[in-house]
Amino acid sequence: MIYRLNSTFRATASLAALACLSTSVLAADPIRIGVIAESQAIAGASIPQAAQLAADEINAKGGVDGRMIEIIAYDNKSSSADSVRAFQRAVSEDKVNAVIASYISEVVLALEPWAARLKTPMITPGAASNEISANVKKNFAANKYTFHGYLTSTAQAVAVCGAMKDMFPAGKVKSAVIFSEDAAWTKPLDTGYEDCLPKIGIKVLDHIRFSPDTTDFTPIFNKIEGEKPDVMVTGISHVGVQPTVQWASKQVPIPMIGIASQATNATFWKETNGSAEGVMFMMFAGPESAITPKTVPFANAFKAKFGNFPSYAGYTAYDDVYIIADAVKRGGSTEADKIVDAMEKTDMDGTLGHLAFYGKDEEFPHALKTGPGFIEGLMLQWHDGKQVTVWPSKLETGKMSFPSFIKLGSN
Repeated sequence: MIYRLNSTFRATASLAALACLSTSVLAADPIRIGVIAESQAIAGASIPQAAQLAADEINAKGGVDGRMIEIIAYDNKSSSADSVRAFQRAVSEDKVNAVIASYISEVVLALEPWAARLKTPMITPGAASNEISANVKKNFAANKYTFHGYLTSTAQAVAVCGAMKDMFPAGKVKSAVIFSEDAAWTKPLDTGYEDCLPKIGIKVLDHIRFSPDTTDFTPIFNKIEGEKPDVMVTGISHVGVQPTVQWASKQVPIPMIGIASQATNATFWKETNGSAEGVMFMMFAGPESAITPKTVPFANAFKAKFGNFPSYAGYTAYDDVYIIADAVKRGGSTEADKIVDAMEKTDMDGTLGHLAFYGKDEEFPHALKTGPGFIEGLMLQWHDGKQVTVWPSKLETGKMSFPSFIKLGSN
């Protein structure tokens, strides 16, 4: 009888020990985040770098309740097909808990159905197309796994117009030509420009959409010069450096201002051999603009580790790792639906401003909230190899200026 009691006690104790060991092992399992990005592109290279930097910071502080963040990076070579294969591998083979994916809208739109099928939380650090959030609204039950970790194209157009209204004295800029690459993200951007520019007193003279494969912009610039606009309002991301280099070499006397994704990267000056002088671009965080207490320290840490300041998508990728880690901590789980539920309740400061997502009943569900108290934006300009904030005045680190061939307001 005594023997049986002791055996039962030993068996119970062994089971308890195994349970404790199992719990300990589970607690030690890393939180795996897949990062699918255009690692060789000017704007995309910052994405995996910034994600790793965020993970290193979190891990140095003990991780998330003792669980380390593990970044598993995939170079998608700017290909939707390669991105889909990477997503499938990330989920099925590498067992990631969430994915940060791409600054190209076409890529994210191709991945969105896979996030739904594989029930894997996915957030984009740089794609802008309204359709990303529109798909969430159309079928929330399926597409709730996708989050828009950057601003929609419409929100970016509104931000550009708001900056231009404040920056230029009334009557200084009266006309514009919209100058955008033909891509999914620029369709709502250009529609936004066409709507908001007239509201701030700027007449749209023309709307030019060009192929991202364009190499010779001479005919386009000649046409624009003939129309004599005061400014070119841009939507440029994937076309490369050619528009900027040829704008400078041909001394097109019309300033470029708007969205220029590659110009956000600190390597853009070198890539254009200094042709970027005077280019103005909307950004939502900058290396010298203390939008929140996180902005400048992140930019400096990134430069210290990688040798240059990040592109716009680096700021967001860094924030995205913190968003996911925060969701896992608050949700107490790496189970997909619990991560999604917690991400929907995101309420934290990031490098871009205060981070929160629109709800499922709003126009752009799971997109970042914009406006006062959330994300408002900056206008930066290239000055002698440096990105300088020229708007808003409370954050400016320099004054707007242009190369001598630019004749602002002379038309």
